[in-house]
Amino acid sequence: MAENKRSLGSEISKGIIKENPTLVMLLGMCPTLAVTTQAFNGIGMGLATTFVLLGSNIVISALRKVIPDKVRIPAFIVVIASFVTLIGFLLEGFVPSLYDSLGIYLTLITVNCIIFGRAEMFASKNGVLASACDAIGMGIGFTLALFLMGSVREIIGSGQWLGTSLPVLSKNPMLIFIMPAGGFFTLGVIIAAVNKLAKRKPPLEISCGDGCGECPMADKCAGKAGE
Repeated sequence: MAENKRSLGSEISKGIIKENPTLVMLLGMCPTLAVTTQAFNGIGMGLATTFVLLGSNIVISALRKVIPDKVRIPAFIVVIASFVTLIGFLLEGFVPSLYDSLGIYLTLITVNCIIFGRAEMFASKNGVLASACDAIGMGIGFTLALFLMGSVREIIGSGQWLGTSLPVLSKNPMLIFIMPAGGFFTLGVIIAAVNKLAKRKPPLEISCGDGCGECPMADKCAGKAGE
């Protein structure tokens, strides 16, 4: 049971950091660059994508043994498009401002490579619970990436954050950050920072105290740390 919990936990966490769909695997670039002129739009697109990803992963995983292999791609598209239509109706009815801001990019979730990729590579090969955890992790990772992008671009490019004016910055905004060029630049900087953090190396010098006998890393350093 404990091992199963750890496994499900890893399915969630991998999408947030290790296999972040946007910052690591570079998927979903179109909505990432298009809707992140504001942090609120980034959150909205991320949550809408997470809803579709979770629903489609669960349904596809549940029907994976029933869907014929020859028609699996059309079947996946029908399932994904159904959830996209549903989230579109919900946003139009309850959050019309967000619906208008996302525009055509909300409909394009149907062909988002993140959703279709998880359906093909994971949900169609794993159980419902694992597929749901995978969708949650990937959705959270995508949402965080869009929120970070939107925050940086809105703060620097508009002098606001979540619609609230910021002192000094609101008087001298760098408008290029809310333009396509600013989106590419912001994305590049964030990806570079994530890669730098992910590839940090441990310190070369470690202290082994009185010796390496009880050190859990003794087999890794071969006693060199104490020399």
